[in-house]
Amino acid sequence: MEKFTSKYKLNEEQLNQLKQIVPEAFRDNILDFNSLYEALSDFIENDEDSGLEQFGLTWPGKRQAKRAAAIPPVGTLVPVPGDGVDEDTTRNIYIEGDNLEVLKILRKAYTGRVKMIYIDPPYNTGNDFIYDDNFTESVESYQKRTGQVDENGVKMTTNNRSDGRFHSKWCSMIYPRLRLARELLSEDGVIFISIDDNEVAQLRKICDEIFGEGNFVAIFVWKKRTGSNDSTNAVSQDLDYILCFVKSNHATFNGEKKDFAKYDNPDKDPRGEWAKDNLTCNKTASERPNLFYPITDPKTGIIYQANPNRVWAYEKQRMERIISENKVIFPKNGKGTPTYKRHKSEIRSDFKPFSTLIETKINAVATKEVQEIFSSQVFSYPKAVDLLKQLTTQATISDSIILDFFSGSSTTAHAIMKLNAEDNGKRRFIMIQLPEICDKDGEAAKAGFKNICEIGKERIRRAGKKIKEEAGLNADNIDTGFKVFRLAPSNYKAWENYNGTDTKQLEELFKQDSLKPGWKEDDLLTEVILLEGFPLDSKVELLPQFNKNKVKKISSDFHDNTLYICLDKDIHNETIETLSLTDKERFICLDSAIDDQSKIRLEDKNLIKTL
Repeated sequence: MEKFTSKYKLNEEQLNQLKQIVPEAFRDNILDFNSLYEALSDFIENDEDSGLEQFGLTWPGKRQAKRAAAIPPVGTLVPVPGDGVDEDTTRNIYIEGDNLEVLKILRKAYTGRVKMIYIDPPYNTGNDFIYDDNFTESVESYQKRTGQVDENGVKMTTNNRSDGRFHSKWCSMIYPRLRLARELLSEDGVIFISIDDNEVAQLRKICDEIFGEGNFVAIFVWKKRTGSNDSTNAVSQDLDYILCFVKSNHATFNGEKKDFAKYDNPDKDPRGEWAKDNLTCNKTASERPNLFYPITDPKTGIIYQANPNRVWAYEKQRMERIISENKVIFPKNGKGTPTYKRHKSEIRSDFKPFSTLIETKINAVATKEVQEIFSSQVFSYPKAVDLLKQLTTQATISDSIILDFFSGSSTTAHAIMKLNAEDNGKRRFIMIQLPEICDKDGEAAKAGFKNICEIGKERIRRAGKKIKEEAGLNADNIDTGFKVFRLAPSNYKAWENYNGTDTKQLEELFKQDSLKPGWKEDDLLTEVILLEGFPLDSKVELLPQFNKNKVKKISSDFHDNTLYICLDKDIHNETIETLSLTDKERFICLDSAIDDQSKIRLEDKNLIKTL
């Protein structure tokens, strides 16, 4: 299929609808059909240069990174019973495995259902990082193509931070993960991404493409430390950034609750409590000459001239009215600036906008939080619980799902449990972390932790226990548990393409069991649940009315549908007779476990699926 080579403007309604579905296909509100073709294709061509120049971020390996998001998963998730807490009742999830593959596996069950995503991906320091997907260009190929070495491999340029490959590998790592993350977000969903100076510019352009430039909210800034000797040109890098994008204009933030402590009513004003407020604004006399005029205290006759660098907040006629209403407080001795008497009843909302400057504890406090839990520094550069609480408070409601797919020491899970304890929320978390091996000479290994996942899980256990102890009588209402799942090979055999002409051999291929030998019931049950689009916290009930077979009922508040799954080797007729299914229920069993007559009867009603 040939690519389109032209760009066309759509009408506004069509443009907005398509922009919400595939924001990466737009450049300056104009649909780029080549980008649309790539976004909707299962396969992206390998030509690195289409011959078309367009505004946006590009790097060696970008096409492969796009394709990586579209390649179907080959693995599944299997439960790890006994590794979690309150596994029979909790709705929290912890997943061990590479997040790119895990996000693909979660796609069917969680698309459009995650209210907030927070990630703290590995920062690009120029060193290798553990997330090294096999779709980036080789160093040798890149250096030859960009003129850094000649055909004989002789170096022709210096290697510095301005070289493209310094950024390209990191960009190729983050790009497919963010594309999948966008799919999981609900229409009112929000994503926060922590980043430092090295990749903040590249990350902004990648997010503009994936989420849509119009869905950018802000770059929040927070101070990670108070100062450091580790500086360049006598400048200490004390700040980190959090990029924030929304899925669509349906997303809203909760804002910060205003402090009304300064409101009082010492003069018994019948209009109620009040507080002094500014009567000036940040405009000059040359900018707003209509706000530059004198006012007079009607009781003393003292005249107050406007400040030419900060004129009055109201035009003259309105000023005269509020003075007559005793809404202006004049200085008693004639010195100073008049102020506005703002009554509490004038306040339209109990909340004010959430500032992009986040006031929170610095990383030293976050480090102390980890030390208090583990009695040693088992994790480097953790984020503060208070930081994650603030973000979660802004972007979620009481029963939201929050996802962190670079979960590290599980600060996000800790913050969610603590916030739930404070406001009686029912928020749920999904943590995903690669089981990266701990440095054998580091504090984590000395404390007995083999990999980062062990640190994250243990933090949830210990933090949850402490939160419940502090909650007292309310402890039973707080979900501090979690189920553990691990990335594993699928229980299904990979389909082998047949290129021969022997129809009998082809028939034999179709007769083969679709499942790998040695599969385990709980593992296969989990894979089927996910493939059917049910979440990992679905309710699983063993039904007592079936005497001959073990039938489990799968239900979720995500679904109107219900599954009945039996993985026994034989399905008894009594089980079939006991089944009473509606058009929103499905019975799933092994293909070899049910006789043809029963299968046909259920298939006619579209009530069965076999494995």
